[in-house]
Amino acid sequence: MLFDAPVIAPARGLDPAWLDYNGHLNMAYYHVLFDKAVDQVFDQLGCGPGYLAARNMSFFTAETHVCYVRELKPDAIVSASTQLIDYDSKRIQLFQELRHADGWLSATCESMLLHIDMNGPRAIPMPDEILATVARMAEAHKHLPRPERAGRSIGIPRRQAQGPD
Repeated sequence: MLFDAPVIAPARGLDPAWLDYNGHLNMAYYHVLFDKAVDQVFDQLGCGPGYLAARNMSFFTAETHVCYVRELKPDAIVSASTQLIDYDSKRIQLFQELRHADGWLSATCESMLLHIDMNGPRAIPMPDEILATVARMAEAHKHLPRPERAGRSIGIPRRQAQGPD
């Protein structure tokens, strides 16, 4: 399977109910737009609603950081891109950009997602075939430049090999 790098969500307008009394997109709905864009990633990874129904496993967001760069007005058309930054057996680190149809950056979002056994719920390693698919997506995304804003607060710690005492 070939993966989009980055994964681009379809362009969309803003729901008028999402606007605040200042006449621009309320901050909560930036999260909605980013969350909907993550659905595109899960579709490519085979971890969408069907995965939950078949395996009783899913992903939960453990941490997220949003930077609001430029406000969105009522008539805005936007699209979000998602880049897989890092992963291990239980976690996926994503970086997203929300762009106006004219190309300018409106917001960024960096998230850490945990693979969850819904019977707990508790974090567990991804099944081998899902982990292999995540690895293929990571390979497709590794040529993308690391976003300047990535890794400010979120990261997957790597254990150092222990030498002899």
